[in-house]
Amino acid sequence: MKSKTQKYNDQSITSLKGADRVRKRPAVIFGSDGLEGAEHAVFEILSNSVDEAKEGYGNVINITAYADRSIEIEDFGRGVPLGWNEGEKRWNWELVYSELYAGGKYDNNSDGSAYEFSLGLNGLGACATQYSSEFFNVKSYNGTNLSEISFKKGEAVTDLQVRPLERKERRTGTVIHWKPDLEVFTDINIPREYYSDMLKRQAVVNSGVRFVFKWQTGKNEFETEEYFYENGITDYISEIAGDTAETKIALFHLETKGRDREDMKDYKLTADVAFTISKTVHVIEHYHNSSWLEHGGSPDKAVRLAFTSAIDKRLKATGKYNKNESKITFTDIEDCLVIVTNSFSTRPSYANQTKKAITNTFIADAMNEFLKEQLEYFFAENPIDADRICAQVLVNKRSREQAETTRLNLKKKLATSNDVASRVEKFVACRSKDPELREVYIVEGDSAMSSCKLGRNAEFQAIIPVRGKTLNCVKATYDRIFKSDIILDLLRVIGCGVEIQTKHKSDMVPFDINNLRWSKIIICTDADEDGFQIRTLLLTLFYRLLPTLLKEGKVYIAESPLYEITPSKGEIEFAYNEAEKAEITARFEAKGLKYTLQRSKGLGENEPDMMWRTTMNPATRRLIRVTPADAAATAKMFDIMLGDDLAGRKKYIAEHGHEYLAEADI
Repeated sequence: MKSKTQKYNDQSITSLKGADRVRKRPAVIFGSDGLEGAEHAVFEILSNSVDEAKEGYGNVINITAYADRSIEIEDFGRGVPLGWNEGEKRWNWELVYSELYAGGKYDNNSDGSAYEFSLGLNGLGACATQYSSEFFNVKSYNGTNLSEISFKKGEAVTDLQVRPLERKERRTGTVIHWKPDLEVFTDINIPREYYSDMLKRQAVVNSGVRFVFKWQTGKNEFETEEYFYENGITDYISEIAGDTAETKIALFHLETKGRDREDMKDYKLTADVAFTISKTVHVIEHYHNSSWLEHGGSPDKAVRLAFTSAIDKRLKATGKYNKNESKITFTDIEDCLVIVTNSFSTRPSYANQTKKAITNTFIADAMNEFLKEQLEYFFAENPIDADRICAQVLVNKRSREQAETTRLNLKKKLATSNDVASRVEKFVACRSKDPELREVYIVEGDSAMSSCKLGRNAEFQAIIPVRGKTLNCVKATYDRIFKSDIILDLLRVIGCGVEIQTKHKSDMVPFDINNLRWSKIIICTDADEDGFQIRTLLLTLFYRLLPTLLKEGKVYIAESPLYEITPSKGEIEFAYNEAEKAEITARFEAKGLKYTLQRSKGLGENEPDMMWRTTMNPATRRLIRVTPADAAATAKMFDIMLGDDLAGRKKYIAEHGHEYLAEADI
């Protein structure tokens, strides 16, 4: 229980200032304080160079990743202004690199000098990257002068230095060399694969711009790669579909303007959409203002609605549906679709600073109507390709429906066969046939399964991995639950049927605890956010479908250690919480032993002997038995936070929000 002696009053509220606004809360800007955050900082600096190239200033961008984990990005644009700003009465270097929400991209084309379609938009990226860097050096060439300034840990350490350029070195552009700070990010070891993937995507959506990447391999030794797509997304579609393309590559181009709300001003939207159909390659990618929309948003919504509507309309018009056959869904289309959308707007509304989704309603509506119209024209002008598309979508639909029927039939056989290993993908059985001795570990993914498999006692310990997050069984209908392969596999392995009192009961094997195959069902996930969420989802599954197993004490949680503490002499010890860490380190210090302390790895990275000692050996592992009350509280909280009861969620936050102030970002 937390102490209640600490005061909380008017003097308890503080605000972060200057560089601390980013250095102490990097995830707010970069989406993470780990490796992903350091990676996104690279993207933020590159974005400014891309914006210059899109405006026609320079068609080459050089990116260098040094062995010391520093990064340099060079463009040949106009050079970032660093001098005195009479309107703001401040230096531009201060506005750009030491002031959040300052930049030259707020008033699009008001004087002809700003950016029309900007990737760097909010005036956050350059400043936030500078704030979060160990060092950050800027060189700006404007054709006649070179301006330079340097920063360390968020503060300027030199004055602005300006010198005339000699004739032979006259050029324009910006060169930024910086190193992400390990005091800000937990990991700055950005892999080569990140650069390769990100730069390739930028080349795809910025046709005609050449990205030259150098990766340092030794002293003065670099490996160089270039990314260039002369025709942008059509070249990319041709590359990834190759000989598998069933139709010619279609390219649609949109230019329009509109508004997200009646009382707002119009903004410009342009979009290119290229697609084909393939039986083996399935790719759906959306980009907006050169940013990869990993989570989609408006363009993805438009594609789903338009393609489903247009193809359904074509199927009806040509009489391809069977009598009383249900209509297609987008699932049937995406199984064969290779599509890339590349849109630009003058007022994008990103879901957050990481720019992985846009939410503009006008963009969704405009692209939806445009695509429906263009697809209708395309089908009319290319009837052979139209027939191929419709035929393949129908094949996908009927295959999906047949698979669903097969899964429904399997419900009746969940517990009728002992040959579980042959029917459940990646299930690892044990040798014992005695249900009083056998244990099954439910683990998180393939890597954890491999570690557990090597570290277990194969005589009585079996393993089943879950692939990603299971369905939220608190909210989902039984129809959805029993269409989940992950849940069906778990129920097959457990073997005692399910406990449900609905019209679906006749389709399911009745619950019988005598058919339970295990003495213990052990949930084993990483001690991180994803692991806790998977654990919660599994607990709600047992709460809703198998509550008797909770009452009988058959379900457990395997505790994972948080820390590995290795003394200079003796054996490694594990701490499962902060108190144990303090006790162990104090004991080592009292004995005069030096030690190393590190955060425990994920289960998939553990050596077999460590897995056995910490997680699987009955003599040394720690298991928490889950009670019905535990599961009920978990399900209730899950329903409050993620369910449909908005009023209940508001009430809970109003009544209990103060209890979480210590964890809040104030």
